[in-house]
Parts: sequence; structure tokens; C-alpha cells
Amino acid sequence: MTSSPVTQVIETGGAHLASGLAKVEARLRDVAAAAGELVGTWAGDTIAAGGKRLRPLLVLLAAGDDNAAAVRAATAVELVHAATLVHDDVLDSAPLRRGRPTVWSTAGREAAIVTGDHLFARAFSELVVNGQVAQIRVLSRASSALASGELMQRADAWDTTVTVERYLERCELKTARLFEAACELGELSAHPTRAPALGAFGRRIGLAFQILDDVLDVSGPPERTGKHRGTDLLDGTVTLPLILAGIEDLDLRAVTTSVQAEAVCERIAHSGALGRSRERALIHVADAKRALPEGMPVAQRRAFELVADGVVERYS
Repeated sequence: MTSSPVTQVIETGGAHLASGLAKVEARLRDVAAAAGELVGTWAGDTIAAGGKRLRPLLVLLAAGDDNAAAVRAATAVELVHAATLVHDDVLDSAPLRRGRPTVWSTAGREAAIVTGDHLFARAFSELVVNGQVAQIRVLSRASSALASGELMQRADAWDTTVTVERYLERCELKTARLFEAACELGELSAHPTRAPALGAFGRRIGLAFQILDDVLDVSGPPERTGKHRGTDLLDGTVTLPLILAGIEDLDLRAVTTSVQAEAVCERIAHSGALGRSRERALIHVADAKRALPEGMPVAQRRAFELVADGVVERYS
């Protein structure tokens, strides 16, 4: 049986990746528990629904070991990611996140906002302990980009005239910058005085990740994604598959039910837009591999390449 992409990265990159991720998980649990019974439960549920910890994995891989500074940086990145998830669920009125009930659906809007704010604040608390202004600057810039990207997405809602260029700018802000930050934080954890060189890799991988995530929203199936096909359509979010499909007679505001969203997904799929979107993602993956700096240890380079391949494999 072929091992999962994450397992392959860990096996290739070194034992410090497994031990580091275990330390990050323990630290995430501690952060949630420290928030008290209510917020701690909501925060823990959100963190548990966060996925395969790709961003912390990038931090540890870039650091080259699981030193305490790298573990704190990896924890901080995942906390920011978790904060954006719970806030996104509020904006999207999302009942599920990876098949789990969201804080918004179980506890309400106010509880979800408080939970997201708590996670975001604790991310910087983790990073402060490292005592590196450069790390705080990196995560702060990424967090500001996230907010800008979300505002752009809100501004573009329901607008089927959004261009590919604007879509990619939005993806870079709301997704790719945090991947970039993960790589840079890992480097700074190991080499505080050295200028980070892996940010370009992270940014390209982040773009591919978001494009393919948007493909998956159209292609499904629900049992794989934990949500109905066309969730983005119902939210008014214009993604690359919809843009490339060029459905001229579509009034996105008229798509109000899951049945209607499913029908639009079928039209997008029949247009060939999913394949063209994947091709664009593959270009970013190839660019990411080329952006890896010369002189990198063979095992570390191969592990980064597996990360890039795993982003694609996740959606194939």
C-alpha cells in the first residue's frame, strides 16, 4: 500500500518532522485548554478540523529540526490558520468544516468570533517567546494579507466578471502568503540572522493549493470534501473554474439551493474548466520546485518536492 503524501514527506525529510509535529499537536491542545472550558472546547474543535498540518510541516521542514523555536513558530502558523477557518465559517454561515460541525453552527456567531480572535491572539503569544522581531514581522505581514484577501473576496462576491488576474491576486493574499510565511518562519527559527530563501516555494505551493481546493469544491464528492458541491457558488465566491468555464447566462445570485449549485457544477465540469484549472495549478507546482535554492541537502530538497507533489495528489 502506498503511504500518504504527508507520510512520504516525513519518511524522507527526517525523524525530526514526526517528533516536531507531535510537539506541535501537544502545544495546540495546551493552547486550547488554557482558554477555559467554553472557548477551549470551541478552539479545540476548530483546531481538530484543521486538516493535515501542512503549514506546520513546512515550518519544521524549512527549519531542518524540531528545535523549540521552530515548534513555537509552527504552532503559531497553525493557530493563525485555525483562526481564519473559524472566521470564514462565520462569513460563509458554514454548518460543517471537514465533516465536523463548526463553532458558528453549534455555538453561534458571537462565540465563533471570540474563538477566532482568541486563536489569532495566541498565535502571536507563541511567537513572542522566540524573541525574534523578524518572525513577528513575517507573521504579521501574512496576517494582514489574509485580511486583505478576505475583503477582496467579499468585494468580488457574485461578480462573474472577475478576471483570472484578480482571482490569483486574491489567492495569493488569502492563502499563499501564509504558506510563504511558514517557510520563512522555519528558516528564521534555525538561522535568525540569515535572509529566508524558501518564501517563493511556499507562495507558489499556496497558489496551487488554493486553485486545487477551488477545483474540489466543484468536483466533489461531498464524502471527500465534507461539504456539498458548489458551496462557493452558494456563497457568491467566484473561483477559477467558474471564471474559465465562461458561463455567460449565469446569474450567480439566483443560485440559492444545493440542487441549483450542483447543476452549475455540472456545467463547469462539462466546459473543461476543471482540467484547465488543474493545469494552471501544475504550473505553480513546477515553479515552486524550481524556486528551491541551490545547495540544499538532498533529503530536505526531496521532502520539499514531495510536499509539492502531495498538493497535487490530494486533489487527483
